[in-house]
Amino acid sequence: MVLDALIKIKNEVDPTLTFRRSCREGICGSCAMNINGCNGLACLTKIEQKDTTPTMITPLPHMFVIKDLVVDMTNFYNQYKSIEPWLKRKSPQTDGKEILQTKKDRAKLDGITSCPSYWWNPESYLGPAALLHANRWIMDSRDEYTKERLEAVNDEFKLYRCHTILNCARACPKGLNPGTQIQNIKSLQPENDERHP
Repeated sequence: MVLDALIKIKNEVDPTLTFRRSCREGICGSCAMNINGCNGLACLTKIEQKDTTPTMITPLPHMFVIKDLVVDMTNFYNQYKSIEPWLKRKSPQTDGKEILQTKKDRAKLDGITSCPSYWWNPESYLGPAALLHANRWIMDSRDEYTKERLEAVNDEFKLYRCHTILNCARACPKGLNPGTQIQNIKSLQPENDERHP
């Protein structure tokens, strides 16, 4: 994997090389970088044994580079936090039991950045990752703040900068399609909203 090569370079060639890594399972996204022109995770991107062409590795595009392959993720984390990615309830849970949902409702929840709209509007467009998670909570049958969540993202820039180019789907290491989730959020907005395409 590309991550193995980077670790080898750091251990044996250049100890100052800086990059993020954590789970090595394609879960955390820490090792996201641009590899041969495509955004991806170093821990999941294979280096072909028979390929003798050099691999070009650069930081994620259109993000402020802190050092080497490490980019500033502050804006992304602030946007992610803004969608309040946790279960919210209006009715008190007094019996101490978990809040169950049907298998059908649970299935609705199944579903870095490669999005040009995010490149050009990083301060205002939430981007595919945050909106994917926003949809997850909007669709959760146990959550009681659906209306408020929809209102919070119903903005010309927060939501409607997505033009369904679907670079996000091509780049997602888990095969998710944030574009379809974003379309779902748009479809749930009031029909008379003037921002609705």
